[in-house]
Amino acid sequence: MPRLSENLTFFRQFLRSPKMIGSIIPTSNQVIGRTLDHVDWPATQVFVEYGPGVGTFTRPILERLRPDARLIAIDTCQDFIDLLSEQINDPRLKLVHGSAADVETILDRHADGRKADYVVSGLPFSTLPPGIGPQIMAATARALAPQGAFLIYQYSLFVLPLLRPHFASVQRERIWRNIPPCHIFTARKG
Repeated sequence: MPRLSENLTFFRQFLRSPKMIGSIIPTSNQVIGRTLDHVDWPATQVFVEYGPGVGTFTRPILERLRPDARLIAIDTCQDFIDLLSEQINDPRLKLVHGSAADVETILDRHADGRKADYVVSGLPFSTLPPGIGPQIMAATARALAPQGAFLIYQYSLFVLPLLRPHFASVQRERIWRNIPPCHIFTARKG
């Protein structure tokens, strides 16, 4: 029953704001697995998730995350924050109703000023309001630890020119087992 509730919440939010959700169905397990394969889990202390939605990535991150680590999930949709707070009871998870562009302030408040080891995002950069994508990229680059990585899953290559001014290394792979097929980007500062 919780899965049906999640899917209905996801679909309802898509109908309300399709440009902010980006897809009519949650991301596939193949995309989740391949994206999270890029994480050095034993070394990860602070993990940030942009747009957790119904927890499609949140739960697998928590399954892999060290007991003393922190996951900060940021979403602009209060319904998603409320759903996750009802369904997930884990002291490592901090749910924040806010914008990814404010990640530095959010880290100061909820990670004792520590930088993020990883940030994962499925935000639909191609449909964000003008100027928001570059703001998020710049803030994310500043919020990442020196060896950190920004992990992004997208349905187009729109995000590439947004990444390049802020990240020295950007790797990309395509996952066909998703509707629609998905690109995974791993961006590092150095």
